[in-house]
Amino acid sequence: MSPSSSLLSVVYSEPPALDLMNTRIFLDGEWVDILDDRDVRSEWLTHEVGRLDVEAKDASRFGTGAAEALKGLRGTVADAVEAARHGKRPSQRSLTALNDAVRASPPARRVHWEGADLVSTSRREGPQEVRLAASFAEAAIELLTGPDITKVRECEAPACFVRFLARNPRRRWCTPDICGNRARVARYYVRHKDD
Repeated sequence: MSPSSSLLSVVYSEPPALDLMNTRIFLDGEWVDILDDRDVRSEWLTHEVGRLDVEAKDASRFGTGAAEALKGLRGTVADAVEAARHGKRPSQRSLTALNDAVRASPPARRVHWEGADLVSTSRREGPQEVRLAASFAEAAIELLTGPDITKVRECEAPACFVRFLARNPRRRWCTPDICGNRARVARYYVRHKDD
């Protein structure tokens, strides 16, 4: 089963740490892992690396090694975010795993001449899967230690487990056009069931 393009847009519309958590979704009664499908994974990672400090020379080469590294990190990020968003201390195991992932490929500043200016960029070294995991772990640390962690919500639609950043405190669904419509239809059905 493949996610629809509108649902897939949810998976890359939040901060990178939440996007990583949302790569495993419940769709039409079954769990779907976006990281398992090579084409969908490449599309998702192409979008994400533009927001992280990882170079994406050829997104189609994000292979199973990258997928497995991110799957391992996804559970760690989810554990830490779930605890922190409720004001609880994340497990030491999760915190250690995040720190270890960042330490495996720390960003290094590089300077180069571009046109008429000196430009500084950050670049990670090491195998692709290590660089990706380090970048997502750093994004998770930024979310966990920032003020937005208390704004992370779980979609209120039945059977939806997507996490999102509720910039508007009244936001209840990951997507108004999918989960919001489902909830409105369900309420309508309940109100008119005996008509």
